[in-house]
Amino acid sequence: SASPPAGSVELITPKTQQTIDRGLLFLAQRQQPDGSFGSTGEQYRGNVAIASQCAMAFMAGGSTPDRGPYGKQVSKIVDYLLANAQPSGLICYKPGATRRGPMYGHAYATLVLAECYGMSPRPEIREVLERAVRLIVNAQNEQGGWRYEPVPNDADISVSAAQINALRAAKNAGIYVPNETIERAKKFVLQCQNPDGGFMYMLPSGESNFARTAMGLSALQSLGVYEGEPFDAGIRYLLRFRAGVKPNQLESYFFYGHYYAIQVFYIRSGQHPDDWNEWYASIRDQLIALQQEDGSWMSPISLDYATALSCIILQMPNGYLPIFQK
Repeated sequence: SASPPAGSVELITPKTQQTIDRGLLFLAQRQQPDGSFGSTGEQYRGNVAIASQCAMAFMAGGSTPDRGPYGKQVSKIVDYLLANAQPSGLICYKPGATRRGPMYGHAYATLVLAECYGMSPRPEIREVLERAVRLIVNAQNEQGGWRYEPVPNDADISVSAAQINALRAAKNAGIYVPNETIERAKKFVLQCQNPDGGFMYMLPSGESNFARTAMGLSALQSLGVYEGEPFDAGIRYLLRFRAGVKPNQLESYFFYGHYYAIQVFYIRSGQHPDDWNEWYASIRDQLIALQQEDGSWMSPISLDYATALSCIILQMPNGYLPIFQK
């Protein structure tokens, strides 16, 4: 359904909207002239994943390229992503110098271009998007997943979830994605699930945790898996972390985990509105309390990263972005 679930609009209270507005304004003021984010000397300066997450934060409020209150900012980010598209198909700022490997940034950039495709008259978006998808398809390893570099070696659930969501967005936009790629990815994600319902980081074994489980379930939804015992077991595991859990009790990757978790509960909210309403209200109140005076959120990774993901989470009830819809 493209419509927000019942009660969603009411979840964005006036205080919540004020929090969102302050966050988006902070991001807009942080944007560099070339469309990127991060100041000189910051470790993630120019990172295309963070720029893409900022675009999604603006778009989650209704802005699109050159339209809406942050339309200019979205358009500049699209320009930046296109400017960093390599002939190989990889979308990456300074290839070879990217922390954590370039495939994270590539996945988020592909996702944003897919969401913007059709909203912008720029014909080069499709060409870059098609090359980006081919690179993802060719980088899938034998297990069916992806890793930091655009080569088919090892794989982990985090990088794989990002690629799977990017492929889903591209497919929704009309870009060809081989069925074989989808089926192999589904097999990999399901193999990453532990008996407790949570998800491990890499095969053949590993412990479950909150963030990885949110990623795994989001990936399954993007692969067309919305129900069944493996999915339900993952939901039961994820629900251990609902209402009352403080940020320092959520292991690491608080914002990243909740970015995926909120998608999972939103997409299934039509059948399970109570889970959705409780989960959103809990994370909403935590994020409101964690916002800094300047409108940002703190994270060891970067202010832009934490602020963008927080704004995306808080705006999920809007239901504007196609990738978040069933």
